[in-house]
Parts: sequence; structure tokens; C-alpha cells
Amino acid sequence: MTETDGRPVPVISLRGATASLGSRPVLRGVDLAVGRGEVVALLGANGSGKSTAVRAVVGQVPLSEGRLELFGTPLKRFRDWARIGYVPQRTTAASGVPATVREVVSAGRLARTRLRPLGRADRAAVDRALELVGMADRAGDSVNALSGGQHQRVLIARALAVQPELLIMDEPMAGVDVASQEILAGTLREQVAGGATVLLVLHELGPLEPLIDRAVVLRDGCVVHDGPPPRAVGQHALPGHDHVHPHAAHDAEPIRTGLLS
Repeated sequence: MTETDGRPVPVISLRGATASLGSRPVLRGVDLAVGRGEVVALLGANGSGKSTAVRAVVGQVPLSEGRLELFGTPLKRFRDWARIGYVPQRTTAASGVPATVREVVSAGRLARTRLRPLGRADRAAVDRALELVGMADRAGDSVNALSGGQHQRVLIARALAVQPELLIMDEPMAGVDVASQEILAGTLREQVAGGATVLLVLHELGPLEPLIDRAVVLRDGCVVHDGPPPRAVGQHALPGHDHVHPHAAHDAEPIRTGLLS
């Protein structure tokens, strides 16, 4: 699909996006376009609007003004959520309900099966996702027995199980040990090589830096930079990065199935 002027339609097109949480304005006229096959990082200090922006993209935060299109379709008419894999912020695979690693990752196929029993192709996609994040040997284990880094790998496998064209990840490296960071970076590298489009919320570029095509920096809900990742600040997203990562276990929310839950 192409626009009338011949340019490719962006996978994500956010124009003049304004949104509030309660009475507090969080996004103030944000423009964001992500092209097919691009890897774009949303950077900024805590409270800059990064997570709100991605939650708006997946329909969790309504826009008070502006326009959002996914794969060239306005959000109100978009129904093909199986094309999108989403890893939210500050969630955990442990929900208090007994579940194995395989069961959690299998939930990622629901967008494609529409609640039908999993078939051979679905089971193969789950196996592949578990292999990609290095959790195939833990498939039968309870998610309640996993470390923080392993939880994150399971959640990413759940998103990958849908075999998405667009992968959206909100701070995937937060609170994750170095070994898991390297595994996740390798997993993402393989998705990019396969043509996936990726939108990441990051505090620090870390091992993902070589994969980033473009950085969009937010400050106070406004875009202040859209271009090459800032190099002068090393691995940190911004000068004055506050080093606060509010991802302690007591803040974690249980996993829920479905993209918009």
C-alpha cells in the first residue's frame, strides 16, 4: 500500500497526538512515524510521555486530539491486532494463577486463533518463540519459579509467538540481568533481520544501540529530537538521565492475555 504521492505508508503514523492522564496533559502534539522495517527508540526522562505514547499506539490511552493510523488504517477501524506484538511496561509473568512458561507464551497466539484450540502451526510458533529467548528448557516450569530476567524473556516470547510484523516493547531491558539483556538483544536482532518493524521505549540504549535506526526524544510530552540516536551521552538516553528505574517487584502487575488488556 502506498500513499497518493507514491511514498510507502508508515506502519505507525501519529500526528498531533495530545493525551492526558486524568487532568494532567502527557502528550502535547506528538508527531511520530515509523516506517516498515525501521527500529525506532523512544527516549526521554521519567514522565516525558514515552510509555503514554506507546500505550496510545496500541489503543490503551485515548487521544484527545490528533490522528493515529496503523498500517495505513485509522485506529477506530483497525482490527488486525495479530500483526502487532506488544510487551508492556512493568509486568510480570507471575500472576498468582498457576501457569507454566508454555501456557503463558501460548497466550500470545490468541490474537491469531480467536480462542480456537492451538493447531500444529500455533504450537510450532510457541516453540520457536521459546527458543528465541532461550527458555525452551523451562517450558514446563511454573512462571512463579522464574527470575526477573526470565520473566521478561517469557513476556517477549509471548509477543513473538504471534509472529508480529510490528513489535512494540516498553522498556524491555529494565531490571533485567546482563545475560538476559544479551539474549534479548540477540532475539531482537533476529526479528529485525527478518523484516520486523520495532518501536522501543528505552531509558538506556545499552546492547540495543547497534540496532537503532532512529531515536525520538520526548521532553514534557513534546518531541525535541527525531534523528540519529544521541551519541554524545554514551549509553544513556539523555543528558541528566535520572537513573530512576521504578520497576521493583512490588510494583509489578500480573500478566493479562490479549493486546489491549
